[in-house]
Amino acid sequence: MYIYKKCDNMVVKIGIIKSGNIGTSPVLDLLLDERADRPNIDVRVIGSGAKMNPEQVEEVTPKVKEFNPDFAIFISPNPGAPGPAKARELLSSYDIPAVIIGDAPGAGKKDELNEQGLGYIIVKGDPMIGARRELLDPTEMASFNADVIKVLALTGAYRIVQDAIDDLVDAADAGKELELPKIIITAEKAAEAAGFTNTYAKAKAIAAYTAAEKVADLDLKGCFMVKESDKYIPLVAAAHELIGVAAKLATEARDIEKSNDTVLRTPHGANGSTVKKTVLLEKPV
Repeated sequence: MYIYKKCDNMVVKIGIIKSGNIGTSPVLDLLLDERADRPNIDVRVIGSGAKMNPEQVEEVTPKVKEFNPDFAIFISPNPGAPGPAKARELLSSYDIPAVIIGDAPGAGKKDELNEQGLGYIIVKGDPMIGARRELLDPTEMASFNADVIKVLALTGAYRIVQDAIDDLVDAADAGKELELPKIIITAEKAAEAAGFTNTYAKAKAIAAYTAAEKVADLDLKGCFMVKESDKYIPLVAAAHELIGVAAKLATEARDIEKSNDTVLRTPHGANGSTVKKTVLLEKPV
């Protein structure tokens, strides 16, 4: 637990460190201020680019202290890798509450995260990319991430991330205890957060998120376990085909809700709090 006493008329300051990339990384700060007019937060993003080695992490992580944030977020692939492990070590030594956001391998590090006093959000459906040179060029990389973003947005995973961070903002804004999140996002949890009213839409969303989890399994095998190129190239290519199918399933789920005019929307209101609506022509409250 952390208690922060924010001065009157001051905003909640959030420091975000991006190291390497997962599908949640490109939009993380945007989830908190989708119209760029939220009045009660101020966000700074520090990054090490595509690389996430200890030397890059050691250079950028301490810079978050210069912003003096109310809390910090570190997002990267595999929180157990050497670079992210160094970031966790550094963040746990600062007098700043911090949350780690990572992909499925991070679930195996939750005990360490607890011991370090860090919060965590593990997005199991945020899959590893097929990082084989025979497949992955910049176009393929961008297309893969676009599909992942579509899946995580439409299945409800991003809403869980939004809500968890908004809870921290609300607590800091009120000078209350900051209870750091300890969340592992499964397909069922994501679909519940999406607020589907149609059972078939919910089923499609669960299928999409589960397929994204399987993408990670295929890419892990193709990138690290299989050594023969004639075997690993089809595996990583198959993984990228599968995330495309997952994105289509997620879109179909949302389209069902659109046809019933029941899409749940959770924008940030004029005072920064989250408001809700379903009927398109109604105002959020």
